[in-house]
Amino acid sequence: SYIAKTDTQGNIKLECPALKRDFAAEEMSAEVLRKLGDDASKYLGEQVKQAVITVPAYFNDSQRQATKDSGKIAGLEVLRIINEPTAASLAYGLDKKNNETILVFDLGGGTFDVSVLEVGDGVFEVLSTAGDTHLGGDDFDDKIVKWLLNEFKNESGIDFKTDRQALQRLTEASEKAKVELSNLTQTEINLPFITATSTGPKHLERVLTRGKFEELCSSVIDRARHPVDSA
Repeated sequence: SYIAKTDTQGNIKLECPALKRDFAAEEMSAEVLRKLGDDASKYLGEQVKQAVITVPAYFNDSQRQATKDSGKIAGLEVLRIINEPTAASLAYGLDKKNNETILVFDLGGGTFDVSVLEVGDGVFEVLSTAGDTHLGGDDFDDKIVKWLLNEFKNESGIDFKTDRQALQRLTEASEKAKVELSNLTQTEINLPFITATSTGPKHLERVLTRGKFEELCSSVIDRARHPVDSA
């Protein structure tokens, strides 16, 4: 774990007790970029020295410069910093469209961004952005986890929400179920030996339907609607 603090110049530093040193945010980001560069080099069979890095559309100039600095620290020549919604539009070939207004709905693991872009003759213009920096796929997983905990407690009288190892298994199973429900109308969550009592081991088995999942996540979906309306 890391402890956030500020140095004498007011810069944010992350203290890593295990390594007994502080890291700037740019250094932490550089480690991620370095790993991505190494993975790309292995996949392509040649050294990757240059990169185009994407950032959220709402990043200001100082945040974009910090991202560039991270790339340099990682040993990369940063050719350009572009907005994530622009990159998504390029990936889907939308740069070939003529004079269209598009909305990019970017729901990540922990953050959510909405951008409205005007596309024409290969030029992208970001018209508006909105989002929620505390909304993402993790929130959907958490709804399933809480449902499973309540179901198990109601059935067995056992509450294991303080058991970190069991919670980790529950979270992983919930994420897997969420993904499966994209293609299936129901999925089975089966976690043997999830906990134990004096009477022996306990197992968790539940069937989660897509309808139930949508019901559980209705409040999360409502939260996503507000940034869309705002953008």
